Amino acid sequence: MTEAVIHQAGDADLVAIALLRRQWTQEQGGASDDPEFDARLAAWFARESPHRITWLAKADGQQVGMMNLAIFERMPRPGRAPSRWGYLGNAFVLAAYRNQGIGGQLLRALLGYADEKGFVRVVLSPSERSVPFYQRAGFGLADALMLRTPLHTTDSLPRST
Repeated sequence: MTEAVIHQAGDADLVAIALLRRQWTQEQGGASDDPEFDARLAAWFARESPHRITWLAKADGQQVGMMNLAIFERMPRPGRAPSRWGYLGNAFVLAAYRNQGIGGQLLRALLGYADEKGFVRVVLSPSERSVPFYQRAGFGLADALMLRTPLHTTDSLPRST
């Protein structure tokens, strides 16, 4: 097991996040030679930072993994305490550091934050390969959610009568 240092990312970590995202894209067979990527990532990070937290894992002097949590605040309701939930996304560990406990360290940091803040749930859309990892951490299948895949035309939308 490799012991990593886990920390919440800030603006100063954008270069590390960009590098990890490029490596993730390369691993999946995508092109990483996008000259506008860094600017798009920086704009996204600035927009998302108020309601998304990214954790980074550092081992052997380099950033080797990341995971983030998008935070959703529920609309207030009379007679109910405020609540929030999270969406776990963008979980990635460099191939050379997988199966060494780093993903688990990132996940414990994220879930610790969610538990500390009283989140009512954390959801995710796992890859097939990652399902056992999340099941070991207590995640189960959800059957209460629905999914809509966007249509390419509005012609098939239901019409009001």
